[in-house]
Amino acid sequence: MSPALTPEQLARVRIDADLVASGWVVQSRDEINLRAAQGVAVRELPLRAGHGRVDYLLFVDERPVGVLEAKPEGHPLSGAEPQTRLYSKGIPVFMEAPVDPLPFLYRSTGALTALTNLLDPNPKSRPIFQIQRPQTLAEWLLEPPVRQPGAAGKELNERQSTGRPVPGSLRAHLRALPEADLPDLWPNQQQAIRGLERSLREDRPRALIQMATGSGKTMTAITAAYRLIQHGGARRILFLVDRTNLGEQAEREFAAYVTPDDHRKLDELYNIQRLEGSSIADASKIVISTVQRLYSILQGKPELDPAEEEGSLFDRPGAAAAEPLPVVYNPKIPPEFFDVIFIDECHRSIYSVWRQVLEYFDAYLIGLTATPAAHTYGFFEQNVVMEYTHERAVAEQVNVPFEVYRIRTKITEQGSTIEASAEPILGLRKRRTGTKTRWVRPDEDLTYAGGDLDRTVYAPDQIRMIARTFRDRLFTEIFPGRGEVPKTLIYAKDDRHAEDIVEIFRQEFAESDEFCQKITYKTTGKKPKDLIQEFRTGYQPRIAVTVDMIATGTDIRPIEIVMFLRAVKSRLFFEQMKGRGVRTIEPDELQGVTPSAIAKSHFVIVDCVGITESDLSDSRPLERKRLQSLASLLEQIALGSRDEEVHSTVAARLLRLDRELTARRDPAARERLKELSGGTALAEIAAEMIRALDDDAAIEAARADLGLSSEVEPPLKAVEAAGERLVREAARPLATRPLLRNAIVEARQDLDQVVDAVSRDELLEAGASPAAKEQARGLVHDFEAYLAAHKDEIEALQFFFSVEYRQGLRFEDVRKLADAIGSPPRSWTPERLWRAYAVLERDKVRGASAERLLTDVVSLVRFALHRDEELVPFGERVGQKFRVWLQQQETAGRKFTAGQLRWLEMMRDHIGTSLAVEVDDFTYTPFVEEGGLGKARQVFGEALGEVMRELNEVLAA
Repeated sequence: MSPALTPEQLARVRIDADLVASGWVVQSRDEINLRAAQGVAVRELPLRAGHGRVDYLLFVDERPVGVLEAKPEGHPLSGAEPQTRLYSKGIPVFMEAPVDPLPFLYRSTGALTALTNLLDPNPKSRPIFQIQRPQTLAEWLLEPPVRQPGAAGKELNERQSTGRPVPGSLRAHLRALPEADLPDLWPNQQQAIRGLERSLREDRPRALIQMATGSGKTMTAITAAYRLIQHGGARRILFLVDRTNLGEQAEREFAAYVTPDDHRKLDELYNIQRLEGSSIADASKIVISTVQRLYSILQGKPELDPAEEEGSLFDRPGAAAAEPLPVVYNPKIPPEFFDVIFIDECHRSIYSVWRQVLEYFDAYLIGLTATPAAHTYGFFEQNVVMEYTHERAVAEQVNVPFEVYRIRTKITEQGSTIEASAEPILGLRKRRTGTKTRWVRPDEDLTYAGGDLDRTVYAPDQIRMIARTFRDRLFTEIFPGRGEVPKTLIYAKDDRHAEDIVEIFRQEFAESDEFCQKITYKTTGKKPKDLIQEFRTGYQPRIAVTVDMIATGTDIRPIEIVMFLRAVKSRLFFEQMKGRGVRTIEPDELQGVTPSAIAKSHFVIVDCVGITESDLSDSRPLERKRLQSLASLLEQIALGSRDEEVHSTVAARLLRLDRELTARRDPAARERLKELSGGTALAEIAAEMIRALDDDAAIEAARADLGLSSEVEPPLKAVEAAGERLVREAARPLATRPLLRNAIVEARQDLDQVVDAVSRDELLEAGASPAAKEQARGLVHDFEAYLAAHKDEIEALQFFFSVEYRQGLRFEDVRKLADAIGSPPRSWTPERLWRAYAVLERDKVRGASAERLLTDVVSLVRFALHRDEELVPFGERVGQKFRVWLQQQETAGRKFTAGQLRWLEMMRDHIGTSLAVEVDDFTYTPFVEEGGLGKARQVFGEALGEVMRELNEVLAA
């Protein structure tokens, strides 16, 4: 029997295997043949006197390039760094090293490996998944030299100037990256790129970019990626998403990007590949992939079911304690394959379940998100290179603000009761399939709560009341004066709920199928991406109903209404769903799909479930595997899975099933399941599974196993073992009883949904939410206080406040006033102020949805100072005064010809937009088209000056 290997011998066995996997030939001193392969690792070679014996000397193309020091597992690798530096300087002269000292210094235990690259301007150790391939080191040695600025590059620069040129490295190129000058980008995008590049120059391995939804994260990443390839020495960049439609969207944006210096499209300069198969082209410089497909490729799987890329991982957020997916070395995609990885929508915790996929690569990790959670900051090592909130984005007009319109109905909040009847008035239908409803006689009253809606109960009139209220208030209160329904996105609870919403909204609006469409993963006939594109760029549909598919990331700029018919408990998810409406859009692009719109000044959240008034949190839901079927999860438990997420989700679904069976008054089904389980009710099994997942329960079990008192902390391994035992025992009825598992699945599939076609809903309230009213009240108060505080400083305000101020109101003074109230920290726009007054005094405000003109500031100030009883657009007020003036002239016997009326109307319109009409104005449109000043004098004669003076005094006062 051979003796057991020592820890260091075991480490060397693992290191040998890693070297071979990476393409190296491992040789002992008596086997040396440097021509055996491009990369040869020779064990135990002696160095020059005083430099010892190196564990592995690494040769590439027959020349020494690096050293590898082996240590037993558990030995801190940082302690071996001085040893590798000593080895790197002890190479015999006859070996003719391409760079002296040798640049590539590795330390490894076989489980952990670290590299220090002396080609870097500021060499420092970094962990790597596995030693690089020989061809990679050869490529690094061929990198062109890079002159380094500052003290950190002094040594490299001196070595270049006195001897053979020292190759550069990625980090050397990044250190020399020129400052970004990108005037065509938004200021926040420029700031993000500068912050990121500063982080890269400092060689910080992870960076987080937090930018509000719609503020240009993808464009920022594309610009940064281009600069890193063009100027930063990056060989290949990965843009990682977590579902297909976001990858397709990113591919379009990358391909359409016009480079700021070359002015060609990015796909004309570099090969951009979105992964749809199992291989990556060598020529690809930018690779776009879902994390699911990347993991599949690393595993060597030939194909991936496209359905696995459709669902967002946010729908099943990985628990912080979830076991990372196993990743093994893949020579086709080695760890050094990508230099930089952008992780889109990184807040979705893709790094808890998929963490090893990311950490496999020796690459800079750059996170992009609008809504980071605490663990997001932790993963990116608190290195936030850009923080750009929605509030700041609104203030800088990168995002549009939102208003909340609340629709409250009685059934939504209180539920209803279906009374017992001798008539078949209670409907039952299969919830999953929505098959034809059968009608039965209720033997006793059936009461349900609002929370049961669209899960165990379907009440058509609840959806109908919301649809009617939305329809009736849309053109008078939500978007007054619109000619068609603004692009509206409705969030439903599930696919069945979405079907019901689509059907009822089509009925209530009396529109065709095109008007309102469902866009979910279960949509048939058209691909979801095609439906999204139609919603984005076409006139139809006006309303899209979705569950999660358009919840995050998807860019649909014309959306002006986001309606919630489902509640969520996650703050992050709500912010992402809400964010579908914040994006700005050019007026002509908006009018291309919504002709009656003038501009997108804001969007409206129509809250039908109280989501804007509820407390949201970042906590994880109990059910974390929402996209997996119950049958699949039960099978995983039967096969021995101890995954916390699987057990937690199954427990949640068992509790729900038990409640639903209770609500259906189906004791026979409950008793049958209890009998099949060996006498334990479903609710009891679920409760025990949840208790087994509690860390405290595992600690107490470990104490009991070891006979420890409550004051003594048991060892971690004992706690882990006890926890696994508790989880396994709690799930025993499910793991060992196939008949129970099958019966649970059947019971779940056979559940009926009650159809309440009897109850009539009542509208409790429709209008601005209490929070929106409070916000509007605060804005109006601050605005009016500002006017009073600055009445002596701002020229335009002196006109309104002082009866002795004789100078007429000038356009330039109004512009200065608008600039003053619009500057930080106030950032008040006429649109925001106008809507705030509309929220508080809707019956006194007109034209809330109209495009604001600069002269509307006059109307705002007059209304704020109670000079006018109504707030109407300035041009409309001028029109009213003009009609009164004409009537006065007629009463006084002053008649105007048709030609004179035409010129008077043009002067009226000009005063509406410019406060006054002057002689110089007759050289501009529309006057010049009608003959200019000469024609005006011909039409009015000597009275022209008097007419202009009267109009200026009367209309602009």
